Amino acid sequence: MAEDTALQEKKPRFDSLIRSLAKRGFSLFVKVVDKYAPDRLLLFGLNFLDKRVPNRLISFAIKGVKKLASARLRATAIAAADEYVPDEVANSRKVCAVIAAVGKYIPDEIIPPESTGRWENLRTKFHIPKLISSRQK
Repeated sequence: MAEDTALQEKKPRFDSLIRSLAKRGFSLFVKVVDKYAPDRLLLFGLNFLDKRVPNRLISFAIKGVKKLASARLRATAIAAADEYVPDEVANSRKVCAVIAAVGKYIPDEIIPPESTGRWENLRTKFHIPKLISSRQK
């Protein structure tokens, strides 16, 4: 019984520590990207992803994530991204562009049903469009 109380007291402190570290880490990442990543490099990377990476490779990666990462792990990752990513990240034009460019390839079918609300929050926060339809190359 005393162990349960001690565990409950440690959990909020641990959660607070993780939240603080995540906020600092993401804020540092945003500052570095905003200051040092040139627009031309980001544009090149996003165009490369859209025009040069074959749809088969993207589909293979999606199937791999669906097969290797359990629904619980995917739900936890979405919840962590929704809770721990600070608003400074969403206000960064460059970071949002990269997240939206990669996020648009994530189909709704690999999002666990319990995480659909949080996924919609992330889509709104980072301006992630719906999945692009597959095009023949």
